[in-house]
Amino acid sequence: MHPRNKHLSGYNFDILVKHLPELSNYLITKHDGESTINFADKSAVLLLNKALLSAYYDIRFWDLPEQFLCPPIPGRADYIHALADLLADDNGGVIPTGKSVRCLDIGTGANLVYPILGQSIYKWRFVGSDINEVAVKVAQNISKANKLNVKVKLQNNADMIFSGIVGPTDYFDITMCNPPFHANAEEALKGTQRKWKNLGLNEKADEKLLNFGGHAPELWCDGGEFGFVKSMIIQSAHFKEQVGWFTCLISKKDNLSPLTKLLKQQKVSRFKTVKMLQGNKQSRFLAWCY
Repeated sequence: MHPRNKHLSGYNFDILVKHLPELSNYLITKHDGESTINFADKSAVLLLNKALLSAYYDIRFWDLPEQFLCPPIPGRADYIHALADLLADDNGGVIPTGKSVRCLDIGTGANLVYPILGQSIYKWRFVGSDINEVAVKVAQNISKANKLNVKVKLQNNADMIFSGIVGPTDYFDITMCNPPFHANAEEALKGTQRKWKNLGLNEKADEKLLNFGGHAPELWCDGGEFGFVKSMIIQSAHFKEQVGWFTCLISKKDNLSPLTKLLKQQKVSRFKTVKMLQGNKQSRFLAWCY
């Protein structure tokens, strides 16, 4: 993990249970005697996230409807820290902090996790957008309940990424996005089945299990990850004067080559791939500016 990540040393369940006693009902003991939870139990995962947000990010209210994605907080924090390093590279090595730094989280989801982390850690100011009306309302409630300086907007046109969200006088130092992975519902279901298999479960994933990992717009879109990021790159050219750095997580490594080729065709000023490592899992995001 990133060296500034608060979760670098793993989960301290003693601290977490103090902040959320209910979590103790879901603790299990590993062979080495250490506590953990069953990560296949969505109730346990939700409570773990609530405890992490309470203990480390001063979030007093955070809850999600059953169908929405429950994100792993440590991995999400890594993206925020890597973005801070990206901004620092253009600021003499100093991470810019405070309300003067404006960020746009595209597809913020009901969980609002990136604005929560970015505001707590670096005091950045956020706008979040989403195409799902229920997700927007849930995120707005989380923002209001915790008195966050986060504005959540509904994107009324699913084909547009920046238009309708970025106003004519807006300027964002950075945009971020965790795009849908899959190209269709069938592909998303297969991905969920692999996740459940990796968690040691033998039962066949069905639509109910698919919801354990998020609802449709969070998981898939026409064209999949490549199609979504391709549209983002093309549309970003129309907002090049209003954004410092555009960034987007890339789940599938094979998408990097054609996407960087597209960036060259778009004649961006700079682009880079930033790698992040969480345990045995490597993730990355693509960043570009004009």
